[in-house]
Amino acid sequence: MAKDLTKQQETEKTGAAQLLEEGIHHVNNPVLDLPEIVKNYLGPVSGFHQENNNFYFTDGGASVEIKVVSDEIIRVRLAPKGQFLDDFSYAVPQSDQHVAVYNFEEDLQAYRVKTNTVTCVVNKADFLVSFEDREGTAYNKDYSPMHWEENPDFGGYYVYCTKEAKATEAFYGLGDKPTHLNLRGKRFVNWNSDTYSFQFNQDPLYRSIPFYIGLHGGDAYGIFFDNTFKTYFDFAAEAFDQTSFWSEGGELQYYYIHGPHMMDVIKRYHSLTGTHYLPPLWALGFHQCRWSYYPESKVRDLARNFRERRIPCDAIYLDIDYMDGYRCFTWNKRYFPDPKKMIKELADDGFRTVVIIDPGIKVDENYWVFKEGKKNRYFCRRGDDYFMEGYVWPGRCQFPDFTNQEVREWWGGLFKGLVEAGVAGVWNDMNEPAVFGRGTFPNDVRHNFDGYRGSHRKAHNVYGMQMVRATYEGLKKLYQKKRPFTITRAAYAGTQRYASVWTGDNVATWEHLRLGVLQLQRLSMSGMPFCGTDIGGFSGEPDAELFTRWIQFGVFSPFMRAHSAGDTAEREPWSFGPEYETLNRKFIELRYKLLPYIYSVFWEHTKYGFPILRPVTIIEQHLESNVQREEEFCFGDKILVSPVLNPGQQRKTVYLPHGAWYYYWSDAIFQGGEEHEIETPMDEMPIFIKAGAVLPEYPVMQYVQEKKIESFKLLVYYSDQEVNSYLYEDHGDTFAYEQHIYLEKKFVVKGTLKSLTIEQYEDGLYSTKYDSYDLHLVALPFEVGQVMVDDKPMAAVLDDAGRYLVKVPKNFRTVSVTE
Repeated sequence: MAKDLTKQQETEKTGAAQLLEEGIHHVNNPVLDLPEIVKNYLGPVSGFHQENNNFYFTDGGASVEIKVVSDEIIRVRLAPKGQFLDDFSYAVPQSDQHVAVYNFEEDLQAYRVKTNTVTCVVNKADFLVSFEDREGTAYNKDYSPMHWEENPDFGGYYVYCTKEAKATEAFYGLGDKPTHLNLRGKRFVNWNSDTYSFQFNQDPLYRSIPFYIGLHGGDAYGIFFDNTFKTYFDFAAEAFDQTSFWSEGGELQYYYIHGPHMMDVIKRYHSLTGTHYLPPLWALGFHQCRWSYYPESKVRDLARNFRERRIPCDAIYLDIDYMDGYRCFTWNKRYFPDPKKMIKELADDGFRTVVIIDPGIKVDENYWVFKEGKKNRYFCRRGDDYFMEGYVWPGRCQFPDFTNQEVREWWGGLFKGLVEAGVAGVWNDMNEPAVFGRGTFPNDVRHNFDGYRGSHRKAHNVYGMQMVRATYEGLKKLYQKKRPFTITRAAYAGTQRYASVWTGDNVATWEHLRLGVLQLQRLSMSGMPFCGTDIGGFSGEPDAELFTRWIQFGVFSPFMRAHSAGDTAEREPWSFGPEYETLNRKFIELRYKLLPYIYSVFWEHTKYGFPILRPVTIIEQHLESNVQREEEFCFGDKILVSPVLNPGQQRKTVYLPHGAWYYYWSDAIFQGGEEHEIETPMDEMPIFIKAGAVLPEYPVMQYVQEKKIESFKLLVYYSDQEVNSYLYEDHGDTFAYEQHIYLEKKFVVKGTLKSLTIEQYEDGLYSTKYDSYDLHLVALPFEVGQVMVDDKPMAAVLDDAGRYLVKVPKNFRTVSVTE
């Protein structure tokens, strides 16, 4: 694409081979019969006008809107014929963030839309758009003018945007693409797909998250291409100096999100698309799943084994076999004669029950859900007005149109029976949507799209999102004051407002363990923080070592669930013999000990938009050497882990970011900014705690809130720098935190060679039930001579690990420890 395209309507004809190379597929036409496609580029700017924070530019035919969304976010829209589509987005509930300060400048060469942080420059001669900081440093530039092509098959346009790619620029994000963290040199498709046993570099997968981060020269920016059609991204794959994104329909609408820090880009992306609501605390425990646990005696035996073996677990899942003939919202009474009684007894023993729901509704005139949907015309219809039908687990099925608000409300109400039976969470599956034999719905299926009607080409990538939205909103009404727990396999940007995700049908191989480490980091960078893998692999057979190493990684997966296919050997934490049962118990117990820290990290995400998993690149983006680092990541900002990803591995090289870090298992101190050789016996995984951290720990429980905490344990890691840590507490399962019924505590640790000071600050209205803290002082460089708590002397003793232990009131303000 040439830089010097300056004619008002310059065109370029391309043949069929070029079209196919760019990802445009005319399925029913032989290649030689494809029509020639005309590329229409924007010409010189010939006009301009302003409406509040919207600035409109035209070349005499096409129009471009530049909208100031916030000080750091600018939206760009292209209307090929000058007429914009209705401003509607499932990803961005409200694009107007009420910016108060912005201005407009014009000179002979360009127009400039400026905020306090970023300047959008529109060149008059060639209509190139670029983004600069206030000092004039360019972060992102068009390589060629935006352009479009007529779509001869469906009407509308293919829309394109091509940006400059700097020589050393790296690219991150785009959801859970199963490849290396840096996307440079690769091309991707966003089209939600059922990809059983996917492999490294396979594309597309189950989710479409059209958001990426560019990083060059230590500075970052983000691009969110909010288009629900099939979209494509080329990260300097075809041309080393260009990166492009385009779609097979819809509007060219993207948001430029300014940095310069990657964390800021992610936070600002969340300001557009929302954060994950604070999940119930039990959802952060260990979950056990299989396709399938049935009949009831099998479920009870599973629960009994967990409790008798003293392996913590909070949730047991029921896959499709709990239903009557795979009919959603029903029970197979032969396998589960009294589900309400079973679920209550499981709950009495600390287990929540989570059930699966698919979108396919069996065509059966004696099935109440089908009759209601048919009567109210809630099912999707094709272009000829026949109902769209396809075969999935129940057989011949029809499918609700979840892009219709009335259908979503109906669907949400269908959960009433399950909720009354005691079901605590819902797992949404097969919602890409998947259809046996044909993959997904035909393109001519029509959707309501909340009044902005369109075909399945437009609705496909949001179908799963709107299904889980219906599930979440329905459960929220039915549970009333309790937080729902939902999972979805398919997703689009913004789905984090409604559900957690998992990476789908993976495989029991070491490669897939490594892929999981990459995918969860990428999902967290891409706005989907509550994410996990099928621990142990869904298909295939892991050996004991692989399963245990996966459990270890699972401790630091935001969503921790073991899951396996029905044609595999049973795969519980005790399935590989006593030695590995002991190891798996140890690490699942570690998850429960760390729950107050994990919950606090989730709170930081919900309130502030921070990612939960943070690759080393985010932590030290100014170092080019970190661009390719993939195995280490931080959970929150205080814990760094490096999962063991190879069989028989007895040691590994671990890079630590700058600063001091303590090895969790021994309290040994390591200096950051360099690599270290770390021993990796089977009973350890490299875990490091940042110096100065205050790490809260629960006593080991078999399920969340099993025990009353009399005195809260806090591990205080010495640092000679001032370091802040946070602890968040609330009821654990209600929405009272939205009314400030929570307690957010900040601990400030400051040390010298002869002293350590700990200060506490509180915000919120929640009252904790414990009365004191047990402060365990880690790695002090001096022997304690005196401890003062709010100017009162306090005793210090040695704990079992040889650390100094001080018991202090929970409402202390200052603890001073001196030599």
